[in-house]
Amino acid sequence: MQPMNLVPALQSTFSFDHFRPGQEQTIQQLLSGFSSLAIFPTGSGKSLCYQFTATQLPHLTLVVSPLLALMKDQLAFLQNKGIAAASIDSSLSAEENQQVMADVRSGKIKILMISVERFKNERFRQFIGSVAISMLVVDEAHCISEWGHNFRPDYLKLPQYKAELNIPLVLLLTATATKKVKRDMSNKFAIAPEHVVQTGFYRPNLDLTVLPITDQQRNQTLLNIIQQQQGTGIVYVTLQNTAETVAEFLQRAGLNAVAYHAGFDSEQRKQIQHQFMAGQYDVVVATIAFGMGIDKSDIRYVIHYDLPKSIENYSQEIGRAGRDGQHANCFVLANLDGINTVENFVYGDTPELNGIQAVIDNIRTESQNGQWETQIIPLSNASNIRQLALKTLLVQLEVMKAIKPVYSYFAEFKIKLIESKDAILGRFNEDRQLFLNQIFEHTQFKKIWGTLNFDSLYHAYGSDRNRVIAALEYLDEQGLIQLETKGMTEVYEVNMEVIHQTNLASDLTHYFAEKETSEIQRIAAMVRFFELDSCLSWNLARYFDDQAAPQHCGHCSVCRGQIAKLQFSQAAVWPEDQFLIQNIHAMTTDLMDKKGLAAKDISPALITRFLTGISVPVFARTQLRKMSGWASCEHLRYREVLEKVDKLMEYGDSNVT
Repeated sequence: MQPMNLVPALQSTFSFDHFRPGQEQTIQQLLSGFSSLAIFPTGSGKSLCYQFTATQLPHLTLVVSPLLALMKDQLAFLQNKGIAAASIDSSLSAEENQQVMADVRSGKIKILMISVERFKNERFRQFIGSVAISMLVVDEAHCISEWGHNFRPDYLKLPQYKAELNIPLVLLLTATATKKVKRDMSNKFAIAPEHVVQTGFYRPNLDLTVLPITDQQRNQTLLNIIQQQQGTGIVYVTLQNTAETVAEFLQRAGLNAVAYHAGFDSEQRKQIQHQFMAGQYDVVVATIAFGMGIDKSDIRYVIHYDLPKSIENYSQEIGRAGRDGQHANCFVLANLDGINTVENFVYGDTPELNGIQAVIDNIRTESQNGQWETQIIPLSNASNIRQLALKTLLVQLEVMKAIKPVYSYFAEFKIKLIESKDAILGRFNEDRQLFLNQIFEHTQFKKIWGTLNFDSLYHAYGSDRNRVIAALEYLDEQGLIQLETKGMTEVYEVNMEVIHQTNLASDLTHYFAEKETSEIQRIAAMVRFFELDSCLSWNLARYFDDQAAPQHCGHCSVCRGQIAKLQFSQAAVWPEDQFLIQNIHAMTTDLMDKKGLAAKDISPALITRFLTGISVPVFARTQLRKMSGWASCEHLRYREVLEKVDKLMEYGDSNVT
């Protein structure tokens, strides 16, 4: 097929004179009907690939994005270019949500942005299933790969949603994909190798420096670096508390600095982002919550105050510097002091055998007529498995064909009449009046709000649930009622033959153990990267399968002859054994008394999480955090604390429990 001349449309719609590397090839492929994967460095124009293509397609382009701030940034850009785009997200009022859906249905909206979790919403699926969609776009598509650094189990469902909605075209976008992740993403959407577009990963304008320091030197080194820089910058830290204390330190030193982290409310975060973009702050001290929605081209430096979580995170975070192509500096203040904090994020998400068995037992005992219903939060609390890990577990049970998702629904539909019942019924013909009246008759009103009883409605009239929901959505859109839903319930078809396999729980435990090992190895690979004796830029490019970078960049600390060796600032100090034994006993007693746990359920891993300050559901709503033992070993590595707990329990079992 003859390539189309796309430049006139690029100039007229986006006011750009030419495409950046990779953009035109990707767009030509999509407009020729080929699903594509685009891997471009951070800040090199991935979004234009779907934005331009969407303007040339007949129907809606549906964009799945992982971050609200990212959506809002892109929506502002599209609206500025006169392209009709919107999002459906938690920040919208009921009226705004109704207006967006109406505009999508009428064809007025060309691009709709959502989070992947939106597909779980029964009302959204009802709505989107009635809309013609030309293209599905998955931003941050590495989230779909279990081998990626930011795997999100809900992303695994996207191929299924694509098939159900009959979407003919897919575009996957990411900045960070190793060869393994690239292959995994392509396979999941049947993207041919020739339709994978990867531009060079190497950024010649980024100067990379690894500075080995002790903890005592950290703040002064940070201050010295910032005082030598021009323009604005970002300082990345691991913990929310650190963001605030470091920002305060810089403010006391006379710098125009501000903290940013996920603990701030959304309005405060939005304001800080806006002020930083407008140049009102010179430096933001932030956790990784800051950055994905930031497209500021003139960031002149990025400093990692703590170790990043992985090479992938490091590359994403330094990728926010120098997007204008001008020189920018990237520093890592490196030692091993924070390695335990990074590792603990991993260990906290690994479910134990008894928790996995609790989920399997729940499926066995709660299934009726071959189906199992569950809600994530109660199941997380009952199994003591964090919600993200629990979602991963359920996806793995799907992969093993133990369960199969059928649908999800809201356990509760609440209705408030905006107009009187008679006025509402008077708008419709006799058949629809009868149907709506059935709905109202089976809604139990208490003062203003009423709760619809689907079961009694079905038994009395055999009313189809989907038809009922469609009717309620219509009334809500017309402003005749206000509709609220809650209690998201997942329904699965159960394969009892697999669920009753004796080795199912142990197989799943093995899977999570392998995943844990993989993540810990990823952290070890990052430490090795910072200690390399060959060019950092070249090695970083090679890690992401870019073979075209120069072997000696000339603008990294290794090329300048500065090879880093990371060390601990000081030897680890352990609490006394007797202190640990006393606190383990107190913790055990509290969990047995308050949570009804049996002694056998209080494992060495659970005790280690208590001592290292790793939160899991069973610790919620107890006094554990007030005990002196809580987080008393958070400065130590999880694996070493676990070994210590094993020894204490082995040699002093009666004293411990």
